[in-house]
Amino acid sequence: MAYFLFIDESGQDHQDSPYEVLAGFAIEDKDLWRFIQDVHDIEMDCFGRRYRLDGREIKAKKFLNTKTFRLANQLDPINLFDRVNLAKAALDEGNNPGRIKLTALAQAKLAYVKEVLRLCAKYRCRIFASIVKDPASIPADKTMLRRDYIYLFERFYYFLEDKPNEARGVVVFDELEKSQSHILVTQMDRYFKQTHKGRSRSSLVIPEPFFVHSDLTTGIQVVDFIAYILSWNFRLDKLDKPKREELNGYNELVKSLRYKTIREIGDIQDHEIWSVCVV
Repeated sequence: MAYFLFIDESGQDHQDSPYEVLAGFAIEDKDLWRFIQDVHDIEMDCFGRRYRLDGREIKAKKFLNTKTFRLANQLDPINLFDRVNLAKAALDEGNNPGRIKLTALAQAKLAYVKEVLRLCAKYRCRIFASIVKDPASIPADKTMLRRDYIYLFERFYYFLEDKPNEARGVVVFDELEKSQSHILVTQMDRYFKQTHKGRSRSSLVIPEPFFVHSDLTTGIQVVDFIAYILSWNFRLDKLDKPKREELNGYNELVKSLRYKTIREIGDIQDHEIWSVCVV
């Protein structure tokens, strides 16, 4: 038994996003292909065609941005049959498709994200994430694996440890610029080989990751939505930046995908550990 952990980032440019997020989306190997096919079916059901047919990329910043919500709300909700046909026409026509078609396309985008997140629950997927409250608090040492990565791998390891039959974890990253990929691979190699906790966790988490193109990989597209929603809407006591209220419903779906485990930490025997943490 193995679990794929698809990992993506949000807010690393420190421009618009309120928080920097490193997020992972875990699914069991035996479910992955059926999940991918079901996501493709949702795409067809929402848009009447493959959205990516002519090079468009499914990205959270395009599907969940404020413009999409504004366009979706400029008219009343369109019935499903008409919405699909109008959304397809908007994609087929390209430039200047008209107000009602743009509205239908925006409503279809929001429906697509919601249905994909519901599908994640159906397949018992789990999410893992590190939300960075203050990027300046993380040392910029290129030789060491950052704390947000360590915390994410720690929680993924606990999840695998709780599974029967020693389930293994396969890490899949959105492809980075080649030099950045080399740095990350070196950092992971050093962590999993040269630290006590890393060596222990390498028994379940395979330390060498795969890198894939996000526009070609369904798992990366899903975790991109998760990272974006966590950055803009997930809030704990330590996270006090304003959130976007229109994402509340999506955030509730994401929160339901978290994983909670119990570990002995120091003098605390029954310490609750959630798969989404603040660094």
